[in-house]
Formats: sequence, structure tokens, C-alpha cells
Amino acid sequence: MSRGELDALERQLEARDPDVRLMLQIRDDVPGAFEAMVARYQDRLVGVLFHIVGKLEEAEDLSQDVFLRVYKARKGYRPKAKFSTWLFTIANNLAVNHARSKGRKPSTPIGAGYSADDSRAESPAYAVPGREKTASAQMRQVELSEVVREALAVLNEDQKMAVLLNKFEEMSYAEIGQVMNRSPAAVKSLLARARNELRERLEPYLELDAPAPAPRPRAAEG
Repeated sequence: MSRGELDALERQLEARDPDVRLMLQIRDDVPGAFEAMVARYQDRLVGVLFHIVGKLEEAEDLSQDVFLRVYKARKGYRPKAKFSTWLFTIANNLAVNHARSKGRKPSTPIGAGYSADDSRAESPAYAVPGREKTASAQMRQVELSEVVREALAVLNEDQKMAVLLNKFEEMSYAEIGQVMNRSPAAVKSLLARARNELRERLEPYLELDAPAPAPRPRAAEG
């Protein structure tokens, strides 16, 4: 792209994406802008990375590394996509390199680094939101959250990242493709395989949890 085209794209993205505007403030060293970005994304990053690397402490360390890289790169930042796409591209690359350096397949053991009282449970990646606030509903929420984490643990690294970005970050196939360096068609295929695997493992639980069918109206007695 020419300089003029880059400037036009930057203006378009700045107008559409408040996080791009925030990152441009970070680039310009506006006081408090970096702290605001960290507050906005920290739990979301840790939540996704936790499912990839399998340990809460490692996820927290990796999220700090992501923020450090963002800060170091701030002066050269020129938006070419949504800010979240750029941020999670950094996170994905770090997670992949981390897994390779560990020489093992990432896994998420049930309950690792998690408790129902953990403040991070408010993140969508840690718990399935419930409609009720009763004690029994909260317990059910934690129980379902553990089942979902167990199901996610059987996916391979790429499938897991694609599902997390699609479900929790609400990214499109094209945006996930930018993060993972894949075509939208490849992402669609990846998600289809992952959903089939998750459906197979979650279906028995979800069938038990399904509401009973409504009774049919009785025929009028004649």
C-alpha cells in the first residue's frame, strides 16, 4: 500500500474500532492509555491462553509478554486490521512458540488453576454464563464449565484456538484467519471439525440437561 492508502485505512479503522483509537493513544504516549488497554484485555487474554497452555501461571506470564510486546511496538504501530486481531495474533504466536519449547501437546487438566471463587471466573473463557444467581445455578454453572474445559482439552492446538476466538472473541472466519495465518475457508473447515468433536463429547451431558418437552394438549372429550 502507498502512504496515502495506509493513512486512509488508519482513519477508517480509527473511526470504526475504539480499541484502535486507544492503541493510537498508546503510540502517542497519552497517560493512562496503556493501563486502560491492559484492563480491557487482560482477563480475555489469560482466559484464551489458559485453554491453550493448560496452566494458569503460564497463561498469566504469556499475557504479560503480549502486553510487553505491544508496548515495545507502539511507536511503529500502523493499524491494518481490528486491534483485537493484531493483539491475538501476537498471543497466538507466543502460545505456539511456548508449546513447542515445552516439547509437549498443550492440555487443560480439569480444575487446573481454577476455583469457583476466582475473580477470573467472570471471563467467558472460564465459565458458562448462567441466567440465575441461586446457589444451585452457580454450582451447575461451574459443573458445566468443567465439562466444557474437558471437551476443549481433547482438541488440537489449532482447533482450540479457532474455537476460543470464534466463541469468546466473536471473531469472523476472516479475522481468525488473520490471527492464525490461514484462509477463511481453512478456518471454516477447522471449526467444523472441532464442533463435530465437541458435539460428540458434550451431547450426552447436554441431553441430560435438556428441558422436558411440554405436555401436549389433551383432546377435547366429546
